[in-house]
Amino acid sequence: MQQTQTAQISAITTDVNVVVQAVLAMALGLFIVGVVGFSHISAVHNAAHDTRHANAFPCH
Repeated sequence: MQQTQTAQISAITTDVNVVVQAVLAMALGLFIVGVVGFSHISAVHNAAHDTRHANAFPCH
């Protein structure tokens, strides 16, 4: 019986880790788009702009 409970706890921990990683990845993406994409510092904005063009991503 203890082995089954350990397996269930392990599966729940894995699911929580996946969700936490996904949320952090989305937060990082939003931060990059929000801060770098709308930055008033021209060097930062131009670097993001050039990166979008280098990856064939339309930006305007």
